[in-house]
Amino acid sequence: MLTIKFLGGAGTVTGSKHLLEIAGHRVLVDCGLFQGLKSLRELNWARFPVDPRSIDAVVLTHAHLDHSGYLPKLVRDGFRGRIFSTDGTRDVAERILMDSGYLQEKDAEYANRKGFSKHKPAMPLYGVHDAERTMEFFSPIEVHAPTLLPGGATLTLRRAGHILGAATAEIEWEGRRVVFSGDLGRYDDPVMVDPEAVPDADYLVVESTYGDRKHHQGDPTEPLGEAIERTVRRGGTVIIPAFAVGRAQSLLYHIWKLKQAGRLKLVPVYLDSPMAIDASDILCAHPDGHRMPAEVCRGICDVATYVRDVEASKAVTANPIAKVIISASGMATGGRVLHHIKAFGPDSRNTILFSGFQAAGTRGRAMVEGAAEVKIHGEWIPIRAEVADLSMLSAHADADEILRWLSGFRRPPRQTFIVHGEANASEALRARIASLKAWKCSVPQQGETFEL
Repeated sequence: MLTIKFLGGAGTVTGSKHLLEIAGHRVLVDCGLFQGLKSLRELNWARFPVDPRSIDAVVLTHAHLDHSGYLPKLVRDGFRGRIFSTDGTRDVAERILMDSGYLQEKDAEYANRKGFSKHKPAMPLYGVHDAERTMEFFSPIEVHAPTLLPGGATLTLRRAGHILGAATAEIEWEGRRVVFSGDLGRYDDPVMVDPEAVPDADYLVVESTYGDRKHHQGDPTEPLGEAIERTVRRGGTVIIPAFAVGRAQSLLYHIWKLKQAGRLKLVPVYLDSPMAIDASDILCAHPDGHRMPAEVCRGICDVATYVRDVEASKAVTANPIAKVIISASGMATGGRVLHHIKAFGPDSRNTILFSGFQAAGTRGRAMVEGAAEVKIHGEWIPIRAEVADLSMLSAHADADEILRWLSGFRRPPRQTFIVHGEANASEALRARIASLKAWKCSVPQQGETFEL
């Protein structure tokens, strides 16, 4: 009997891991880090629910940390199968995993030096060497090309939008077709391609990040420009915590449009994230993975001053002129953006502008919900800066767009599993699909197993 077990991404938007198993063969779809709430982050350190050596293959829908970030730990603990993805995902994952290992090493080193960790000594979950070794197991495949997996399953990837390389995954195994949405992108996005329709599925696993809401409509260029100009008029700096892959490039596109229109002429823009800088270069190297002409792709890469090293980052922070700083991470869970929030958050002239989903338990979520202070590097930092949230910049499909993607199926799946969402979002999407389409839907719990 083919079974599916939800090892992550169930009841939460992070830690996506879905295990298919039949006759002793195992295929893991996505292998993400848990983020946000401490109770979730602690799961990253728990023993993996199955022996990593028993997993024949991993299918990676895209490279964001909540889908790929546990891979180096899986490899370190014994996984020796192949990791199947698009070539774009492979290239992006290399940068993301290397950066993740580096930041974990640096965060542990900083915590030990400052003495604010409860663990003596603080240790990284994995490091750069683990990430380097993980890349040896990648086997990129073409979209739309059926590929045989170990154990006899057949995998077909289709473009999902969202970020460069993102794909939906169709796995046919012993006469049953299981489709995984991964993270679906937006329709008519100026940077990324539309999510491709999938015609058939016996079983469907669909994300629900925004399953209970609809994004504000309209071009985000104007509200972004207004927020920057409003801040600059009062002599402030705009800090934009941004996911280094996808969101940072979209922000650069909209800022490029503003400058093309003659706005923000004297406002310097800094991209302070080595990973986002590399991701921008990777985007231009994969013209088939997005919809921008080559000259536009080059234009967005030239619109910001790149900040690569730590000393240059400190200099940007110290510079008193009004400016825009785009820096990772997108939910303010780590990285250089924390130093910028520490420096600029206490001053009401400045703005902290969020541009994507903020998971429960993250600093980003706390600030969006009005927190007067947030804890960074062991100390409480007052937040007096304006906090703005431009949800229309999100790279995730909203509830209406998820329904639009579901309309591409020619027949109802036998069962639809709703994952990758907080409880209220997943339940709202379940109720809406059941009502509008009369499909059999369920919201699986962490660790729950179903026979297919």
